[in-house]
Amino acid sequence: MKSVGRLLVVALLGLGAFLGFRSEYALVEPQFVAQAQAPVLVPLDPVAVAGQLEPVLVNIDAASAGSGVGAAGSGIVLTPDGQILTSHHVIKGAEKLRVTDIANGLEYEASVLGYDAAADIALLSLGGASGLPVAWIGSSSDLRIGQDVLAIGDAGGDGGDPTAVSGPVTDLDATIVAMNAADLSRKALHGMVEIAAPVVGGQSGGALVDGSGAVVGVIAAASGQEARAEGKPANGYAVPIDTVMRIVEQIRSGTPTETVHIGPTATLGVQVIDGRPAGAQVSWAFFGQPAREAGINIGDVITSVDGVSITTAKALGAAISVRKPADLVRLEVTSPDGERRTVEAVLATGTPS
Repeated sequence: MKSVGRLLVVALLGLGAFLGFRSEYALVEPQFVAQAQAPVLVPLDPVAVAGQLEPVLVNIDAASAGSGVGAAGSGIVLTPDGQILTSHHVIKGAEKLRVTDIANGLEYEASVLGYDAAADIALLSLGGASGLPVAWIGSSSDLRIGQDVLAIGDAGGDGGDPTAVSGPVTDLDATIVAMNAADLSRKALHGMVEIAAPVVGGQSGGALVDGSGAVVGVIAAASGQEARAEGKPANGYAVPIDTVMRIVEQIRSGTPTETVHIGPTATLGVQVIDGRPAGAQVSWAFFGQPAREAGINIGDVITSVDGVSITTAKALGAAISVRKPADLVRLEVTSPDGERRTVEAVLATGTPS
C-alpha cells in the first residue's frame, strides 16, 4: 500500500487541512515574537545545498497499529552506525519502522531509541547499519530573520528522491497549536523556526539547512491547504536544532524525564479520562492487555502507581511513560461503587505514543 507523507500543517486563522494521512497537524492561531533583523551571513545556493544534504537523509515508512495503513516521513543521519533523527509524529503509533537510506539505497529495520512527544522529536536506530554519511549539525542560535534557508525531505511521502524548497526565515520563536488528523488531539509547539516556503507532506523529519549546508532545524509543520486556498502565504515550521540536540543527548543518556521517553514504549492497555474528583478513570480496558488481565474494568479509577498519587489521566500516562515493558506495577484502584483495592500488572510493549 502506498504510504502517505506525515506533516504538521498550519492554518493561520482556524483549523487547516493535513498534507498527509494520519499524523500531520493543522496549526491554529500561531503567535509570533518579533526578532531583530540581521544581514544574511552565508548566501544560499539551493541546488548545491540540496545536493550536499541528499546523502545524509533517509525515507521512513511507518506501519501503523490497528489499521496497518502506511505513512511516511523523512529522517536525518546523525551517526555512521545509523542513529536517525526524525519527528515524533512520523513514528507515533507505528508497529514497524522501515527506513531506506538515500546514500546507499539499502533498507533497514529501525527501533526507537527514545522520543519527546511534547517537542515532536524522535531518535531511531537502524539495525545492521555502518559507514553511513552523516549530517553536519549547525546551531539554530545563528539564524536571523530574513536569512534564506532550505527545507528538504521526501515531499511525496512515497520513498522517492528528496524535494527541497527554500525561503527566508520569518520568525525565530513561533508558537503553534497542532492538531493530529488521526485522533484530533492538539498540542502546542513553542520556539519554532518559521520560514516562508511551501513545505509539504512527507518532509516532516527532514532537515532545515542554512547556506553552509549545516542542519539548523527539523521540519515539523506547514501552512494548511485551507490557509493557502484563502491566499495566505505558505509557511513551514521547524524545531530549532539546538533544542533538538538537547533532547538527543537526553535520550542517549538513557535517563527518562517527564517528557523524554527512553526505549520501547510500555503500555497498561487502557484508555482513560480525568477522574472525579481525581485520578484516571478507565473508559476502556483492551482485551489481552495488562489492565484487563489484572481485573481493571471500565469505570474503575486508578489513583496511584507504585505508591505515587495519580490525579489526572495525563499523570497516569507520565507514570507509565518512564517505565519499561515487563515492569511490574502496583496500582491503587477505586471501583464505581467506592471499593478500593490494590492490583499488580506487568506492563506490555506498546507503540510510540
